Amino acid sequence: MAGGSGGRTVASRVLGLIGAFDGAHRRLTLSELASRADVSLPTAHRLVAELVEWGALVREEDGTYAVGRRLWDAGLLAPVATDLRSVAAPFIHDLYGATLETVHLAVREDDHVLYLETLRGTRNVPIVSSVGSRLPMYSTGVGKVLLAHAPEDVRSRVLSGPLKPFTRHTITTPGLLRRQLDRVITEGYATTAEEMTLGACSVAVPITNSSGVVVGSLGIVVSDLRRHRLRLVSALKVAAQGASRALP
Repeated sequence: MAGGSGGRTVASRVLGLIGAFDGAHRRLTLSELASRADVSLPTAHRLVAELVEWGALVREEDGTYAVGRRLWDAGLLAPVATDLRSVAAPFIHDLYGATLETVHLAVREDDHVLYLETLRGTRNVPIVSSVGSRLPMYSTGVGKVLLAHAPEDVRSRVLSGPLKPFTRHTITTPGLLRRQLDRVITEGYATTAEEMTLGACSVAVPITNSSGVVVGSLGIVVSDLRRHRLRLVSALKVAAQGASRALP
C-alpha cells in the first residue's frame, strides 16, 4: 500500500521509484509510481521531480513518466554491458550482413532478459524488444538460452511462475518448459515459435567467457524458422564463438 515508507531512506525510495519500471510498465503515472514504489503521493511527486530534473526520468506529453536517457547511459557503464557490447559489435554486424534479419544481444538481469543491442532486419517481422528493454526469459529465444544456463534457483523461481501467456503459443507449462531448457543445453541453441509475438520466431545461442560461463546470448528473429533454422544456427554459432574468443 502506498505511503508505507516510514523508516526507509531517501535512497531506497528513489531506487523504488526507478525499479517501478519494467518491460510491462514502460510508462507510469505519478499515482502508479507511488503505488508500485510503496511511497506516499507527495513523496513520489517530490522525488520524481528531482529525477526528471537530473534526467533519470522524462515526463511525456500525456503526463506519464518513462526512464530517461541519462539513466540508460549510466547503465551502459556497467562492465557486463560495455565489455560485451564492444566486443560483440563486429560479430553482430557481420551476422546482420549475412542474414539481413533482426539480431539481438542480451544478458540476464535477475529473472529477466536485458537487451544490450538490436539491429533491425529488412523484413517485416514484428519486434517488441529494443535496446534497454527487459522481457521474460521463458518466452524469448535469447531468454531461453540464458534461463537454461542460469543457476538452479533462478530456473526454479521462473518455472514456479507465474508464466504469463503472451500469445496462444507461449509455453506456460513448467514441466514442458524445463524439458525444453534441458534440450537447449544439449543442442546448444534455443528456439521460439510466436511465443512472444505472433508472426515472430527466434533462434539464439550462448556467448561464453574464457571459463566457459555463459555471459550473454546472441539471437535472430525471423518470420519462420522451418526452412532456415540450421543455417541460422550455424551463422549464430560462428558469431558467438568469435565474440566469446574476443572477450577479455
